[in-house]
Amino acid sequence: MAWAAGVALVAGCSAGPEQTAEALRPLAAKEQAASISVVGKEYRVAWAVLVANPNRWHFAENVVATIVGRDAQGREILRARQPVDAVPPGRTTAFSGMQPATARPAKVEISVHSADWRKVSRIPSSFKRFPLTDVKTEKLHDGQFLVSGNVLDPFRKTASTLTVTALLRDRDGRLVGGRAELVDNVGAGTWRRFVITVPKVAGTVDAERTEVFVTPWGSTAGPYEELAKSGTVPLHTDKPTTSPFPQDRGGEVSSFE
Repeated sequence: MAWAAGVALVAGCSAGPEQTAEALRPLAAKEQAASISVVGKEYRVAWAVLVANPNRWHFAENVVATIVGRDAQGREILRARQPVDAVPPGRTTAFSGMQPATARPAKVEISVHSADWRKVSRIPSSFKRFPLTDVKTEKLHDGQFLVSGNVLDPFRKTASTLTVTALLRDRDGRLVGGRAELVDNVGAGTWRRFVITVPKVAGTVDAERTEVFVTPWGSTAGPYEELAKSGTVPLHTDKPTTSPFPQDRGGEVSSFE
C-alpha cells in the first residue's frame, strides 16, 4: 500500500561571483510529489521533483536537494541529502529518490539549492534535447508501473551516462510519483532502450500523461558541454524520393541539356 505525504518544497541558490553582476534568478521548484510504502517492517519514502532553471545563459551546478520527513508532532524522523544533475540553461529537469524511514512521516519537506552558476561556453541552443520515442507506461500486477522507451544521443560523441527520469501524473495532471535510471554508453546518433520501474504511488495514474526527462549524468555542466562541443549528427540522411519542384524561390529551374 502507498500513501501520499504532505510535501513542502523550497528552492534557492547561493550568491556566486557571476550572480551579483547578472542578477541570476534562483532555481524554481515547479512541482513535487512524495509517497510512502511499507516493505516488511520498513517504511520507504519516495519523491519526485520538477525543477526549472530560469537563467538562459547559465547552468546550475552542484545542486543539492535536502529531504526531511516529520511525524504528526513535527519531530524529524528522516533526513537525506541528494546530489542532483546540473540543470541546463533555461530548461526544466526532474529528479527522484527514495529513502527508508523507521516511522511513517506525516509531512515531507524538500529544499533545493544550487551552489554554483556556470556561464555557458556556447549558445544555449547547442545543448540539444535527447529525443524520445515509443514511450509506454504499463501497470504491473504488484501496483508498480513500468515505463519504457528509446532515447537518442543527438551528438557526435558517445554519451557515457544519461539520467532518464520518468514522472507519473493522475487524470487531473497532478504529479504523483516518479523514478530515475541510468543509461550507459549511448553511441553517437544511436537509439538506446530504457526501462524504469516506478514504485507504487497514491491515487490513480493516467498512462498518457507520463513525462520523461533526460540529462547527462553529473553535478557539473562538463558532460553536456563536451557533448555540445562535438556537434550534432544529421538526423535525416535519406535521399529525397520526389522530383525537384519546377520553381525554386520564385525562379525557374535552369536546364543545361
